[in-house]
Amino acid sequence: MRNIFSKFTLIALFTVLFTTLASAEAPTVIDAKVDVALKKFEEQKGAKNFLSRAYAVLVFPSVVKGGFGIGGEYGEGAMRVDGNTTAYYRITSGSFGFQLGLQQTSYLFAFGSKEAYDSFTRSNGWEAGADGSITVAKWGAGKDIGSISFEKPIYAFVFGAKGFMYNLTFKGTKFTKINPE
Repeated sequence: MRNIFSKFTLIALFTVLFTTLASAEAPTVIDAKVDVALKKFEEQKGAKNFLSRAYAVLVFPSVVKGGFGIGGEYGEGAMRVDGNTTAYYRITSGSFGFQLGLQQTSYLFAFGSKEAYDSFTRSNGWEAGADGSITVAKWGAGKDIGSISFEKPIYAFVFGAKGFMYNLTFKGTKFTKINPE
């Protein structure tokens, strides 16, 4: 029992330290990085078609994830509706278990409907797995993502990875609205 408590304490400390050290960038910086990430995403076959059917997208251009048994991740991004930024968000998580590595990557979350978008934006700190589910899209070289239908409310895409990280899950990941200065 003591070992489990120690692990949870370390996770909490790691998450707090990680999020405290990282202060929000200026909105213009976040928007510029989101623009670059969207262009990179659009290079995939069918991506423009897929994005044109999404009600909204939440883009995190640079999410840093690291761990050695105990891990965490952090990133900042922007919610876009019809190409316009409506809000800024922070993504954080802490975890323990079999994980190893350090990775920087980009995430894109596509909302298939206004209802999914409204449910997300009305929450005060939306948590994947608790407040709603996210479907991680299976895609790769040569696959036409334009054929993905919006059967699920939210689809996640992970792209532009640099580094290596064994462990990919969004369960327990927290999304918090921020007001960057």
